[in-house]
Amino acid sequence: MKTNYELRYAAHPDDAKSYDTTRLRKDFLIEKVFTADEVNMVYSMYDRLIVGGAMPVKEALKLEAIEPLKAKYFTTRREIGIFNVGEGEGIITVGNEKFELAFKEALYIGSGDRDVVFESKDSSKPAKFYFNSATAHASYPCKKVTKELIKSVDPNLQVEMGALETANHRTVNKMIVNQVLPTCQIQMGMTELEPGSIWNTMPAHIHSRRMEAYFYFDIPADQTICHFMGEPHETRHIFMQKDMAVLSPEWSIHSAAATHNYTFIWGMGGENLDYGDQDFFAITDLK
Repeated sequence: MKTNYELRYAAHPDDAKSYDTTRLRKDFLIEKVFTADEVNMVYSMYDRLIVGGAMPVKEALKLEAIEPLKAKYFTTRREIGIFNVGEGEGIITVGNEKFELAFKEALYIGSGDRDVVFESKDSSKPAKFYFNSATAHASYPCKKVTKELIKSVDPNLQVEMGALETANHRTVNKMIVNQVLPTCQIQMGMTELEPGSIWNTMPAHIHSRRMEAYFYFDIPADQTICHFMGEPHETRHIFMQKDMAVLSPEWSIHSAAATHNYTFIWGMGGENLDYGDQDFFAITDLK
């Protein structure tokens, strides 16, 4: 197996205004999330969130503690939220615990000194484990989270929003959030757009007390996604394809339109766990 990591530094919004396409993509876009039998990750200086992916095909993949963590185990001082976004079912072993994840199922892993190992049940249909990790001040139990579980906890955790007439008919699944399980920083969920709908997170917003990462999937390989970022009065765009992620600083909007409907995973880390802590902007005020 192979582990690859990259360090990304934070940018001031005044500096980001002058970035050309190449620089925007270099600083914010994560193109290589999945490679067969590799673990790839980006260590971001935005709230020290790590964004990564593991794709076990022929072998199990251990989540190694990369050098910047200065720790024996990846989870020594970190929690992780994981979604299986691959065709096949997978197994995640956390110490002595095993969790099976099907497509679009999630797992929360609390901090603690133990190994985390990713496996696919069938190498011809490998699992793809997309993960976000944040620093943790306490250790909470691991927990598998499904769409069925969140509906049983609170129907408001699975919300149908928008309309086909405005091209944003979607379902927001709030999965790794504090109404479902305790976490230190991580909040993650999954938004599924209906056929004919292409817009997400519009009207746009920012949340100054936490950063966010978006991961796009469930879209044909020959289609594209245009992700919008930047300050509301100084927006920029990044074209993306399936299985790519993008970092969103606390000062930036995070929205997208695509040439096909899609699904995306949102993950946040920062100062608070209040999902509704957002500052919205009128669509007509964006520039």
